[in-house]
Amino acid sequence: MRSREIRTVQQERLEQAYVANAPDLLNYFGRRVLILVDAADLVSETFVVACRRKEHLPTGDEQVRMWLFGVAKHVLANTTRGSTRRFELASKLREHLLTVPVEHPSTEALDIRQALGRLPSDQSELVKLVLWDGFSVPEAAIILEVSESTARGRYQRARTRLGELLSDYQLNASKP
Repeated sequence: MRSREIRTVQQERLEQAYVANAPDLLNYFGRRVLILVDAADLVSETFVVACRRKEHLPTGDEQVRMWLFGVAKHVLANTTRGSTRRFELASKLREHLLTVPVEHPSTEALDIRQALGRLPSDQSELVKLVLWDGFSVPEAAIILEVSESTARGRYQRARTRLGELLSDYQLNASKP
């Protein structure tokens, strides 16, 4: 058989393995995770790994089932380790944040946030990247995956609209 035919046979065997074993794998994960929708994600991840390693797919149906459950065990272990690391990191960050003094935003800062919220999301994010995060407009264009000229146009429109919105806030603030 040629390699293309082998790949097709492997793909068909993997599809058959999916149909035969996905419900049982979903139950396997469902009994081991706290959030049931995570079980579906883990089944998907199991078959992503199986697809990458399909040349190792055993021949018999029962061997395929055992192989898939072995892959599932490793997927679950990797996910658990990752969750543990994220939880520990989040805990350390929470502890650190408890020691950082909280600055309450000024009225002007609240007005700016409110004005930014009234801009279209593509303009608002561009302004935040430039003014808050310190990126240049060309750098922000790369991050947002738009052309530099598109970013410049959006930025100019956003600045104009922000000026209008902020002057409205200042007028409203000065009224008794």
